[in-house]
Amino acid sequence: MFATLLGALPAPPLGGGDPLDMVLRAQEESGLEPVTDGRLGSPDLAQLALRLDGIEGGPTGRLHATALPRRSGPLAVDAWLAAASRTNRAVKQALPGPYSLLKRIDLDGLDPDAVVAALAEALHEEILDLAAAGCALVEIEETEAHRIGEDPTERARFRDAHLRIADGSPATHLSLSIVGGSAAGAGVETILAAPYASLAVDLIAGPDNWYLVTGTPGERGIVAGVIEPVKGSDDRPELPVWAAHYAASTGGRGLARVGLGTAGGLGRISWPVAAKKLRSLGEAARIAALHADEQVAVLDPRALDIRTAAMGRRAAMPQRTPRRRP
Repeated sequence: MFATLLGALPAPPLGGGDPLDMVLRAQEESGLEPVTDGRLGSPDLAQLALRLDGIEGGPTGRLHATALPRRSGPLAVDAWLAAASRTNRAVKQALPGPYSLLKRIDLDGLDPDAVVAALAEALHEEILDLAAAGCALVEIEETEAHRIGEDPTERARFRDAHLRIADGSPATHLSLSIVGGSAAGAGVETILAAPYASLAVDLIAGPDNWYLVTGTPGERGIVAGVIEPVKGSDDRPELPVWAAHYAASTGGRGLARVGLGTAGGLGRISWPVAAKKLRSLGEAARIAALHADEQVAVLDPRALDIRTAAMGRRAAMPQRTPRRRP
């Protein structure tokens, strides 16, 4: 059982020390692993595409393709090396998904299938370099997968791009992250056509992503994104613990293949609020790993009944008073 950040963190306050050290320490002290650099250098992952030949910046945050994109240098390897050099914990690196990148790019007449294939190839090359540098986990984040639906063209576009990314089984754990909405309409056969080792899903903005969880083979891991990335949300452990155990119960997966995460990035809230949410996330993962009898002491008793099926426990039946014979 583990906990990890899905998305960015806000910039730490000035005067508190080195920002990267502060981001890493906040995750470590909360019990998170793998940790990330908080995307301090690139909160919007799509902006990494500006490091590709053929991609330029456009108005309102959109990108513009002048030619088929091509990777001529690293996108995030240096950022990963910087973070990995400052912590003893596993550090993962997130990359933007090719399908979501395509939705952010003005193509100017270019063939969308050719563009998404080129993006997938560039990401594949980046993954190989990350693996060679020692990165043990790479997360591909798709923020627009909820737009696929039942369209056969969109399904094929997503599927083929991710098959290219995972081609050759790179020597690193590849995780697909679905955040920002539900991609259940595309079906597990589309979302997990590529051999990703794990699937991370936002279960707040996309509660129907539970259909993806239940359809994911038990040998693949699940990261349940359940800590809401807004101020004032209810971050008590009952819901995350239930989510962890329910995910573990699907496909005979077990808790060893389940983690808890934020439901997207925390970059739009203040540092103190984000740090508190990290602590809530880590605490929920700690409680979820406890024996059921130990959980009773720390969880709201009203939550136990709805957790019964997921935890494999059965509430005791009330004892009947024997009737006396006349």
